[in-house]
Amino acid sequence: MFNSLSDRLTATFKNLRGKGRLTEADVDATVREIRRALLDADVAVPVVREFTGRVRERALGAEVSAALNPGQQIVKIVNEELVEILGGETRRIRLAKTGPTIIMLAGLQGAGKTTLAGKLSKYLKAQGHSPLLVACDLQRPNAVTQLQVVGKRAGVPVFAPHPGATSTELEHPAGDPVSVARAGVEEARRTLHDVVIVDTAGRTGVDAEMMEQARQIRRAIVPNEVLFVVDAMIGQDAVNTAMAFDEGVNFTGIVLSKLDGDARGGAALSVSSVTGKPVMFASTGEGLDDFELFHPDRMASRILDLGDVLTLIEQAEKSWDKDEAARMAKKFADQEDFTLEDFLAQMQQIRNMGSMKKMLMMMPGAQNIRQQLEQFDEREIDRVEAIVRSMTPHERVAPKIINGSRRARIARGSGVHVSEVNGLLERFIQAQKMMKKMAAGGGMPGMPGMPGMGGGGARKGAKSAPKKKARSGNPAKAAQELKDAQARRAEGAKALPTGAAFGQQGGDFDPSQLNLPKGFDKFLGGGK
Repeated sequence: MFNSLSDRLTATFKNLRGKGRLTEADVDATVREIRRALLDADVAVPVVREFTGRVRERALGAEVSAALNPGQQIVKIVNEELVEILGGETRRIRLAKTGPTIIMLAGLQGAGKTTLAGKLSKYLKAQGHSPLLVACDLQRPNAVTQLQVVGKRAGVPVFAPHPGATSTELEHPAGDPVSVARAGVEEARRTLHDVVIVDTAGRTGVDAEMMEQARQIRRAIVPNEVLFVVDAMIGQDAVNTAMAFDEGVNFTGIVLSKLDGDARGGAALSVSSVTGKPVMFASTGEGLDDFELFHPDRMASRILDLGDVLTLIEQAEKSWDKDEAARMAKKFADQEDFTLEDFLAQMQQIRNMGSMKKMLMMMPGAQNIRQQLEQFDEREIDRVEAIVRSMTPHERVAPKIINGSRRARIARGSGVHVSEVNGLLERFIQAQKMMKKMAAGGGMPGMPGMPGMGGGGARKGAKSAPKKKARSGNPAKAAQELKDAQARRAEGAKALPTGAAFGQQGGDFDPSQLNLPKGFDKFLGGGK
């Protein structure tokens, strides 16, 4: 997502590191590179011109000149301006006060309206709503069937009184989409559904017939929200389409589909700024769960490679089993051994969160390791899980009993080589040692000096213990060396002073010699 744009902007900001003061030439060079990056990303020219103008104005002001780190201040300015052109704030669906909330989807054919209707219905269902899908696309062959399949997968009912066009009815499609939409709203009122999602027909291009049909549907059902669905990969062409639809049906929000395949970000950065309508949702994959609320601030952070930790936290909260987390925390506190059963349970929790690759790409600085992440095989997790599941319950609890024959059996059962089983067991033993050390308060290895996370080896400058001199292999010579060592220890003991720790204190010690105040000598045992 926005990989090309992120790389260009990250490379631009690297040139500002270490500069205590930015000249006008530095600002101009940075703004020039930002302009090129945005134009290469296929952002609309008016948006680029306005964006770079604001960045340059702020960069040359007192905001940057008075900053302790001007380079970071430039990044902050660009981040704020990106948030602004992406919509400024998160906009949620406005629900109707009475009756069902009616949501109408509009857009070109192939933008992903039908699939998005299923994603949106599942999203609203997870929030406690009871949505109903209405199939008003009677022109595209099998569009109604597709909506029914998507609705079944999402667990949402579909109102489809007409099967729609077939391959033999392309020229003269039967059925009236306006009457179907009106009947769908009435059906939702009758069956007590609080949300109605109307899927409308699209065209390969904007024409008068299409707009007239969309306007008639809008007048018939009076929707609370009209969402314009646009393919994120078409770049600034999305602006022209959005302007035509805004003029035709006056949509209230934008939905970006196929955002996971957009490496440039031209549509996302252009359409909201030009139309003045907010981007409300984003589709980030083919699955029904690959759908999220559009947060301009988080999206700007992703573009600048600052990460999206908040989305990660939200995903973890939705999918993480709290009872399992509490069990692991108690086990950790009681300093019990981390077993392969626990490892398997934790792996299941991670799988429930979704794609590992997508989660890692949300981490700050992920662009630096993007190549490695792109080469990451999601099936590797399946192979590891297969290895663990091929073990007996006793082997998972006590992996030390897994000998050569057991490893060969596990490898055959999981369909992998024995070397992969060996590698997994070695990594697990190291992880087990680390968990034990952390539970004991030793902290994370390799991180000394941190409270509660020490234990990373010896401190710098600490004196190492003196090494013992190796004893000779010759018995006679060894006996002589031992005798010499005993003699040296005896001489050293004679040379040591006797008495107090702060000085020599013999039997003839006289406290009066110290010239102490009157009466003080009694504390030294000299006076009565």
